[in-house]
Amino acid sequence: MIKDIKILKTEVLSDNWYTLRKITFQFTKKNGEVITQEREAYDRGNGATILLYNVEKKTVILTRQFRLPTYTNGNQSGMMIEACAGLLDKDNAEDCIRRETEEETGYVVKDVKKVFEAYMSPGSVTEILHFFIAAYSKDMKVSEGGGVDHEEENIEVLEMPYEEALGMIATGEIKDAKTIMLIQHLRLQGIL
Repeated sequence: MIKDIKILKTEVLSDNWYTLRKITFQFTKKNGEVITQEREAYDRGNGATILLYNVEKKTVILTRQFRLPTYTNGNQSGMMIEACAGLLDKDNAEDCIRRETEEETGYVVKDVKKVFEAYMSPGSVTEILHFFIAAYSKDMKVSEGGGVDHEEENIEVLEMPYEEALGMIATGEIKDAKTIMLIQHLRLQGIL
């Protein structure tokens, strides 16, 4: 247990895409020893993610898109299969995920349900991710999806059997943490 946390200095290292800060802080350990440390924290804002599912068809909607950081870390194609997601910007989490769902997948969902929130990489990234699920049906499809042009998104929409998506975690075809968490949530809750 630590206590008496004090931020001593904050230095902006980069403010190019998001903000990377070097923070010097001090805290007191339970034995009374005062420690000073420096850490970097990447602030990209908070986000939301959603997994669309269809109980009758036993399917889910996922996306596939290029992710440069994975490419630079051994993903030969750079392509990732993921649940729909986006940054909150100035929206609340539910408004954000409704907008992102329509932009990325082409579906306008009626009822979204927040299931939990989580820090995805708390050792270095400030982001809290809000997790949602929603049932979908064919009549909710209003466009092809694929993202928005001004953001230069190039997103492929995938509808697949839930069991196939679950199996893709074991084979390594799905390696995205938020997607794995949502796919497993559907199973744990007995939804699919």
